[in-house]
Amino acid sequence: MHATATPLLDAEWLAAHLDDPDLVVLDASFFLPNQGRDAHREYLAAHLPGAGFFDIDAIADHASSLPHMLPTPDCFAQAAGTLGIGPDTLVVAYDHNSFMASARVWWTFRVFGHDRVRVLDGGLTRWRALGLPLAAGLVTAPPREFTASFHPGWVRGLEEMRGLLGDPTAQILDARSPGRFAGTEPEPRAGLRSGHIPGSRNLFFKRLIDAATGCLKPSDELEREFRDAGIDPLRPVVATCGTGVTASVLALGLYCLGNGDAAVYDGSWIEWGGRDDTPVGTN
Repeated sequence: MHATATPLLDAEWLAAHLDDPDLVVLDASFFLPNQGRDAHREYLAAHLPGAGFFDIDAIADHASSLPHMLPTPDCFAQAAGTLGIGPDTLVVAYDHNSFMASARVWWTFRVFGHDRVRVLDGGLTRWRALGLPLAAGLVTAPPREFTASFHPGWVRGLEEMRGLLGDPTAQILDARSPGRFAGTEPEPRAGLRSGHIPGSRNLFFKRLIDAATGCLKPSDELEREFRDAGIDPLRPVVATCGTGVTASVLALGLYCLGNGDAAVYDGSWIEWGGRDDTPVGTN
């Protein structure tokens, strides 16, 4: 599928439409354990006016031992409805940590059949830089009916990833830092081996972001980043990372280039690197 609309919204547009009745803004901020920050506490202290909080650890599969794996469609539908989201709602996700995990929330809504979802380009950093208003405290919304479907083509599991091993046509792209990919830098979660899925390529997700503005880079620069990583952005790609969060930033970048079918390995390295029966590369 070729993407037909930008997945991004700029802050100025959003500021002018915050009162639209069919728009729901979600603070999707998330931090790695080694960052020592509390996303919900920061949300309560300052967020976009009217924004609810999307907790990727709460809206998840709690039967899994892995963190924030996709919930069932029914569980997601209930959570989305509680956030005031209906079938025609335009959902705008943002965060305060380099598209982590607003891109994950964007991907999740699409997986569950809701295409009216966008990401605030530049997130809270850009919003603040423009001097736009903020609010504090918990925001709740009147519940709505939300029905979720499931698009398995945008999700990969462990056995599907095993099936890609040795396939010269497969494009597996790892969003972690170069040091984590090479196994020279420790993982932020204990108990994992270091390295990467054999045959995968590396593109640190922050390379897709303009450091000066916090926004996603323009399309020509995005394409250069993917091609420099050895990836044809218009061919099928499976994105992976630590726990399936920053992989979604790669999927977002690919969507901006017209590839609407990039998949995410939900278990990512916490699953692959936490097992003793999966091969690991370090070069």
